[in-house]
Amino acid sequence: MSIESTGPNAEMIDYWNENSGERWVRHQSLLDGMIEPLGTLAMERTGVSSGERVLDVGCGCGQTCLQLAERVGPDGTVRGIDISHPMLERARERARQQGLDQVSFENADAQIHRLEPSSTDLVFSRFGVMFFADPGAAFANLRDALASGGRIAFACWQALDRNPWLLVPLGAVAQHVPLPERPEPGAPGPFSLADPERLRQVLDNAGYRGVQIEAEQRELVVGGRGPLDQAIDFIFQIGPLATILREAGERGTELLPVLREAVREAVLPYTSAEGLRMPSASWIVTARAR
Repeated sequence: MSIESTGPNAEMIDYWNENSGERWVRHQSLLDGMIEPLGTLAMERTGVSSGERVLDVGCGCGQTCLQLAERVGPDGTVRGIDISHPMLERARERARQQGLDQVSFENADAQIHRLEPSSTDLVFSRFGVMFFADPGAAFANLRDALASGGRIAFACWQALDRNPWLLVPLGAVAQHVPLPERPEPGAPGPFSLADPERLRQVLDNAGYRGVQIEAEQRELVVGGRGPLDQAIDFIFQIGPLATILREAGERGTELLPVLREAVREAVLPYTSAEGLRMPSASWIVTARAR
């Protein structure tokens, strides 16, 4: 049973516990394969070591928790926190299969959930901190959980215009269905932390020092290393196209063959022997608690 959809992030709780959470569970292996290099880079930048206590925010289906558990070893602990009940169930299953007793999970909202003060050496997140209604309050809450000198490290997306893996499919379907208006800058969603100056200010105000924001640009393998149809299925199931289709209702269902063909033509230049490789831009962020 998931947490109640109340509080400042109620809309996001609904979103990640309804169709979106289940879709992400179904495509977990493809998603992990796509963004794993960026999460690994964030881990390397902060230097996770044996015996540390780690809080993994927005841990989803748990891949980063399992990777962090390998780094902290049996003397450390990893606690994953997420608002999505379906994704956490998958994470728990994976941890049980690997016998990782040092890993635990909590279905809670990291913005407002009371975290034990000074209980954590590292707050980590792989694309899980962009969905807070009030990021300042959320990062301050997470800072309070850090021990003296504790660190935070996370990956988040740069602006949509710098992420062709999302922008190109959106441009293709825009010829046939109306796109939703772009959210206000800083609104909860994948690009809420895209502005590096705002991101730095949020962290400074929340009580962090030594903020480092590293630009990372690399190709992502979108939808796995299989045939192009698999990648197109993935594109329509994960991210904004899934929402656009749902909101279009019957018209979206009727247009689906046309939309798939439009996306196919748009992404064809990015195909390779290793699958659909498309450019991305993210931030790798590290800081310490004051």
